Amino acid sequence: MTWKESTKMDQKIEFINEWRSGISIAELCREFEISRPTAYKYIKRYQEEGIAGLEEKSRIHQDHPAKTPSDIEERILFYRKNHSRWGGKKIWKCLHRDFSAEQIPSVTTVNRILKRNGLVTSRKRRRKVKAVHPIFDPQACNEVWSADFKGKFKLGNQRYCHTLTIADSYSRFIFSAKGLYGEKFEPTMLEFRKIFNEYGMPLQIHTDNGSPFGAVQAVKRLTRLAVWFIELGIEPVYSDPASPQQNGRHERMHQDLKQEATRPPGYSLRAQQRKLNKFVNEYNYERPHEAIGLETPGSIHEYSPRPFKKR
Repeated sequence: MTWKESTKMDQKIEFINEWRSGISIAELCREFEISRPTAYKYIKRYQEEGIAGLEEKSRIHQDHPAKTPSDIEERILFYRKNHSRWGGKKIWKCLHRDFSAEQIPSVTTVNRILKRNGLVTSRKRRRKVKAVHPIFDPQACNEVWSADFKGKFKLGNQRYCHTLTIADSYSRFIFSAKGLYGEKFEPTMLEFRKIFNEYGMPLQIHTDNGSPFGAVQAVKRLTRLAVWFIELGIEPVYSDPASPQQNGRHERMHQDLKQEATRPPGYSLRAQQRKLNKFVNEYNYERPHEAIGLETPGSIHEYSPRPFKKR
């Protein structure tokens, strides 16, 4: 039996991760469809050389004409070191800003360069689980916005910051990441009012059941904020209780925000807001997003045709 050629290196890395987790050689050989000698060969290479030992031994001369030029490789490493959470696809997209399409290597080559320079950490292989389908599948901007409070965290001055985030579910455009001292109706409504004034209004706003968005014990989960949405002609819709995965797009954005804007946190709310603003600007206008074809959210988002009507 042989390795599956389509994803040879990826399978070897997955094989090593599974072996390290304690799964037997026999079970791994059946799952990856390889022989025991092959399995032991790559375990030995990994023990002696690390991940590099899993690479096929290259027969190409170092000065081969197909080798990636040094200036392009340096640019790839520059993007990665300045954006540690960007993968090969995002970096490949950004290379188009600096080089012509004919010069740019493939995404596979970009990933290989990152691995060769020790800038990729292999993740443990996850067992397949039943997919959870989102409640909404918007087909255009402003059909559904999502909103939530990212979990509170301590600032340098020991006060807690509660970050309100509002985003368009189709374009992934972040309207606001606002640091507040609590999850209360008045400051939340004022931030929504400001966003509605600038960008218009959506048809629906998708939130969880936490304050001030919803209340499980209330009639139809409605709170003062939800009633205000209804008065404006916006339909409040909710995830099922204890089901954050139903708003998975928003939760995934929160992971990036946590990594890039709260570690370390700012000393004060004002200092933290500067970090949040920087994250939002990069997320909207610089960082290619895989879910929208490696475009930036800001390049595809459109203003809502439903203006905010002041009362």
